[in-house]
Amino acid sequence: MRFGIIGAGRIGKIHASNVAARKDCEVRLIADADRSAAQSLAEATGGRVAEIDAILASNEIDAVAICAPTDMHADLIEKAARAKKAIFCEKPVDLDANRVRACLEVVAATGAILMVGFNRRFDPNFASLQQRIRDGAIGAVEIVQITSRDPSPPPVSYISRSGGLFRDMMIHDFDMARFLLGEEPVAVSAMGSALVDKAIGEAGDVDTAVVILETKSGKVAQISNSRRATYGYDQRIEAHGSKGMLRADNIRETSVEFAGAQGFASDKVLNFFLERYAAAYRDELDAFVKAASAGVAPRPNGEDGLRANLLADAANLSWRTKQRVALG
Repeated sequence: MRFGIIGAGRIGKIHASNVAARKDCEVRLIADADRSAAQSLAEATGGRVAEIDAILASNEIDAVAICAPTDMHADLIEKAARAKKAIFCEKPVDLDANRVRACLEVVAATGAILMVGFNRRFDPNFASLQQRIRDGAIGAVEIVQITSRDPSPPPVSYISRSGGLFRDMMIHDFDMARFLLGEEPVAVSAMGSALVDKAIGEAGDVDTAVVILETKSGKVAQISNSRRATYGYDQRIEAHGSKGMLRADNIRETSVEFAGAQGFASDKVLNFFLERYAAAYRDELDAFVKAASAGVAPRPNGEDGLRANLLADAANLSWRTKQRVALG
């Protein structure tokens, strides 16, 4: 499969490198507003630098990986769909749910293959946990708890263009909650504060938040987010059901543990998402390539992206109004 990479930043480098490492794929063309970044990535992966329109028009491109800024995603998806390319796009499709809906109409009308990058579904530990739930290991799911805490907050300049914590950070957890519950949430309750960086609060956002999701049958998901974790990148999941509990814990720098008179001590958890989810990004690409090669719709798809957006919007509304928000 011949790829065009749109966006040569941090996430573009991850996807391009993973494509280049596969025997059944290759990086052909790379575009970025910063031509030097595109050139550097092209040299590292064996591709060539090109403009976005040239990538979409090229007969030597089968699939595009959209790793550009969020406000470009929907337009690029539509252009790629009309150009008959298989599309992998980093989350979100757009920050506005109505714009997402309009984009998905184009995808449906053109019959394009679209996969949205909720990579955490492909983390080996989380994927195994979800499969065991589906296999009935814990019986009927009752409570899902998702913990996601960053090592440190982003620059305040990032907050305004990211859409805020619920739409940028917690959106991964909304998708994971749906993935594990197996049932759509019908109500959202959110609480949040700016405890890590006052400037984030002054920018109209939160850096510390808890959200409760409820399903029609009464299942509950609790999501805890923070922009600060002094011990590293905190990523944990627990699912409790009628027959037991499943848990996926953090991944540490090493599995070595020291035991002494003062107790037990282990190494810190991995410090950043690029390290923590390295395997997830590889497996995510594998799922996309297999689906696109077979001409079948991959998951997570555009509808999954839309539903995560709607949960983020509901959480944001709940936080601002201090009210439980029902989903239509």
